[in-house]
Amino acid sequence: MGNSYISCYVHYVFSTKNQKKWLKSDIREKLYPYIGGICKENSFKLIKAGGVDDHLHLLVSLSSTITIAKAIQYLKGGSSRWIHGTFGNMKNFVWQEGYGAFTIGVSQVDGTIKYITNQEEHHRKKTFREEFIDILNYHGIEFEEKYLL
Repeated sequence: MGNSYISCYVHYVFSTKNQKKWLKSDIREKLYPYIGGICKENSFKLIKAGGVDDHLHLLVSLSSTITIAKAIQYLKGGSSRWIHGTFGNMKNFVWQEGYGAFTIGVSQVDGTIKYITNQEEHHRKKTFREEFIDILNYHGIEFEEKYLL
């Protein structure tokens, strides 16, 4: 790597297929450390994981050797295989096809960690869809609602 120094924080947001409520708290408690291992194995770092029954938020710090798309491929693929192999009643588990990936400046890291930590409280008032639309709007990303899950 030489004299290259990288600060690339990405907030990933993705759901289970059709927002099916697969991810009960006991599963998430085991899933987050596994996701941390996927990150470490692929030379990036999990800063914070959180979510509710139908979706996850992950704040990661990417290295210079991995793209946003490759990281999510490792995260979703590896976690899906682990879920299938670990929980016998989840053979039909599937992540949604798409995802959101939002860059976070270093000054936003603490706020993003707090946001991810408070997901259960946050979703007492808001659906995944409403939250995702809010995040897209915050980041100035154009979208058509009919294409959102």
